Amino acid sequence: MRASPPAQPEPQPGQRAPAGAAPATPLIETAAANAPVFETPVFETPVIDAPVIDTPVIETTGLTKVYPGNVTALDGLTVSFGKGVTGLIGANGAGKSTLIKILLGLLEPTQGLAKVLGHDCVKDGELIRRLVGYMPEHDCLPPDITATEFVTHMGRMSGLPATAAKERAAESLRHVGLHEERYRQIGTYSTGMKQRVKLAQALVGDPRLLLLDEPTNGLDPAGRNAMLELIERIGQEFAIPIVVASHLLGEIERICDSLVAIEAGRLLRADTMDSFTRASQTLLIEVEEGAAALRDELARRGLQVRPHRRALVVSIAGENTYDLVRDSVAALGLPLSRMEQRRHQVEEIFRDDEPGQPGEFDEMEAADAY
Repeated sequence: MRASPPAQPEPQPGQRAPAGAAPATPLIETAAANAPVFETPVFETPVIDAPVIDTPVIETTGLTKVYPGNVTALDGLTVSFGKGVTGLIGANGAGKSTLIKILLGLLEPTQGLAKVLGHDCVKDGELIRRLVGYMPEHDCLPPDITATEFVTHMGRMSGLPATAAKERAAESLRHVGLHEERYRQIGTYSTGMKQRVKLAQALVGDPRLLLLDEPTNGLDPAGRNAMLELIERIGQEFAIPIVVASHLLGEIERICDSLVAIEAGRLLRADTMDSFTRASQTLLIEVEEGAAALRDELARRGLQVRPHRRALVVSIAGENTYDLVRDSVAALGLPLSRMEQRRHQVEEIFRDDEPGQPGEFDEMEAADAY
């Protein structure tokens, strides 16, 4: 969203400014009907306008980064990120943070190409940083100033005038749930509140893309849930493309539309979340008692069956598999608690087992750890 140059009339509150003009202070849009609307001020100094694009939000081609000592962080990474919420997953040291630094123009690749919003990350790093909101992984907040002061300062750093930056800071902090606590010094905040401050400063400049590096770092389960719900809501209400870098696969499954998995700097897979978690060809069967007898009966009827804690996992051999399970349970007079087709887990892409092989049945144990 762009404001008019000084020679044109200033837009009224809630109106969009003419295209192709200098940047203004757009309002964070919310779903709440009673959200406050601020007048959009005009910048006197024009900046390069970023085009509205239908191409991928992020593109890399043969991206490689080798640190001194011949340490390879990224190894020929070629991938694209679309709109929506995308999970960037990989173990610690997989190259996620290095990729984010290159995308922000803070680190130059050894070779290859990276583009963000259509802009070259090496040539247009400063412009990219104006257009992208970044939430760093580590605690990097000054403890002796208030959240309002800090987020306002970050708004000024993104190019907002003083008054607009203060207004936007208040709106950003309200959206992340810190409106009542915004005048407290950051040093008195809990870890969860500090994470929200980092998210607020990423939002204050009206970004066209959010890069969130381990946003649930250091949070307890309740804090993680609250942060994930907030990220999901931002993606839905603001329609801002979001990249969430994390090594916690269960969290990624909850909020992301698509997924990019990397390992040792290489691409493992990039696809939609539905494709990752599509239904597998196995049934999860749980009975209140008699699991051993049911296992024997299912095997006698020609089904492949494996125990999983208090349940059984059965390979779907055809449409009659459900009938065979039903008939077996009925023949033994057992109380059936659950029978459902299980779905693949994101963890499976980090294992060597092929779908449908015996190792697949062990994946549910790994999934329970997240």
